[in-house]
Amino acid sequence: MGLGDEGKSQGNRRQKERSSDNNKEIQYTANSIIGKGSFGVVYKATVTHTGEIVAIKKVLQDRRFKNRELQIMRMMQHCNVVELKHSFYAKGDKDEIYLNLVMEYVPITVHHHLKSYFKMKKSIPIFLVKLYMYQISRALAYIHSLEICHRDIKPHNLLMDPKSHVCKLIDFGSAKKLVAKQPNVSYICSRYYRAPELVFEATEYTTAIDVWSMGCVMAELFLGKPIFMGQTRDHQLIEIVKILGTPTRTQIKQMNPNHKMYKFAQIKGHSWATIFRGKVGSSAVDLIGQILQYVPSKRITAFEAMSHPFFDDLRKRDACLADGKSLPPLFNFTDAEMKQARSLGLLDKMTPEDSS
Repeated sequence: MGLGDEGKSQGNRRQKERSSDNNKEIQYTANSIIGKGSFGVVYKATVTHTGEIVAIKKVLQDRRFKNRELQIMRMMQHCNVVELKHSFYAKGDKDEIYLNLVMEYVPITVHHHLKSYFKMKKSIPIFLVKLYMYQISRALAYIHSLEICHRDIKPHNLLMDPKSHVCKLIDFGSAKKLVAKQPNVSYICSRYYRAPELVFEATEYTTAIDVWSMGCVMAELFLGKPIFMGQTRDHQLIEIVKILGTPTRTQIKQMNPNHKMYKFAQIKGHSWATIFRGKVGSSAVDLIGQILQYVPSKRITAFEAMSHPFFDDLRKRDACLADGKSLPPLFNFTDAEMKQARSLGLLDKMTPEDSS
């Protein structure tokens, strides 16, 4: 669920946290509800003594278990992943315990941003698509390096600042640290963005499911609507088959070795150039083609995607936003990112042109 200014309703309730770090009481004023779902509620709030705006996600805590989302968010620190500032527990009206995750506030979601263009009957400029998708790739590359799979990548879970165009990944409520050979639930991820191996009920999947979802987001930014809009699980597969063609027996086995064979009508896939009807260039078509593949092991990784020629315009010496302002930080690579780039032989492709 996004933390942007969407679906507002007034909350005006106060919550207090006593920080264990410095034993100082911090008081928050919840200004409005900015997200609701089965998980709980997200508030836009103000830190009373500083005036800082934050987002607070409030979820019911099962006393029997540790909260996985909190554990995962504590592990992460990256410019394209939303920052966890604090967490605290509070009692509810019926003696329930609620976990409150206090996070940095970012104004809107990519979904909201896309809708604003759609209402104006305009397309998001290709340069902005490159800017957003690069940052999404970088966020995924980072969490995947920690063996964390997000499992719900979609435009609603990508925040962006409309002034700086900084993009951040949010909502780790479905995220999990994957362990090889350990089964996971297959009924995960929002339907339109669900990888085909999940539709084929695979339980030993990889972080490649996030990459598929990333490809669906990229296609949506080009088309203005989701590319695969199935109304049920089976219909979702039909929508994928309409574009990629009928998967072969071998491909189905590579998606899920244990799946009972479906009998499909033999449908020939369409080329990505045909799907986008000349709206995008060859490098975009190539990247989409490397992402949206049936076989998970054949999909490009998020880290490899960062070095793709589709993003070369961001690496140019004179690259800037349409209003002439500087791009957000894109190449402030961590030591771990630099090490990985060198090991894969991608460092030269990933770094910007010499600005000296």
